[in-house]
Amino acid sequence: MRAFVRGMIYTFIVALVLPARAEPVVTVFAAASLTDAVTSATDLYRGKSGIQVRTSFASSSTLARQIEAGAEAQIYISANPQWMDYLDARRLIVPGTRRAPIGNDLVLIAPAESAAETVDFSSGLSIAHLLGARGWLALGDPAHVPAGAYAKQALKSLEQWQTLTGRLAFSDNVRGALALVARGEAALGVVYGTDVLITTSVKAIATFPADAHAPITYPFAIVAGHDGAHVRNLFGFLTGPQGVEVFESFGFVRR
Repeated sequence: MRAFVRGMIYTFIVALVLPARAEPVVTVFAAASLTDAVTSATDLYRGKSGIQVRTSFASSSTLARQIEAGAEAQIYISANPQWMDYLDARRLIVPGTRRAPIGNDLVLIAPAESAAETVDFSSGLSIAHLLGARGWLALGDPAHVPAGAYAKQALKSLEQWQTLTGRLAFSDNVRGALALVARGEAALGVVYGTDVLITTSVKAIATFPADAHAPITYPFAIVAGHDGAHVRNLFGFLTGPQGVEVFESFGFVRR
């Protein structure tokens, strides 16, 4: 009996002295336009695997520069190949892991309660005319926000960029542009087609022609130095059939 008690005391003391085993956590950095879809996909994975997933959302450029500065991200998902190229050129992604399983559309939006009706670029519509005398067009800053860069490219292709000089309201990410329109602070905005699906405060009134801008793709990759089994497994889930199915449910297009 005494031996049993001594054994129990020893076990108790060891449990107090030894540190608790840390649960694995995988950190995903993803473009702001992926917030809802990535949150849903990682929640699903967490429920299936028990692995904890931490997420951080911002513009692709902001996240890429944070990774360059040493941020502890294991998986990076960009809204634009440019910023994945940026990290690749600096050897900050694991070779051979880059994938681009999903894509998106670019749309012109207006506040849901506005009188703006559905229009078609093929009819020669003028965004400046739709804005009226004092309206603003919201979009992500083309200097560093992928959605803004696509928007500028499309507007230039349609020969409307110059006519909008002085009428543009830039935001730090695409969700910021969406918010400006949702609050009625901008008469129109350019966002991804998937952004319209997350709120009833805006409506899409036109889709930009696919040939007016580069294909919108979302490259995924594992960040260099973080090529462990838990990371590989989550990455495989996100880029595989189950993960892509979640993205499709949020309006993304399978590539």
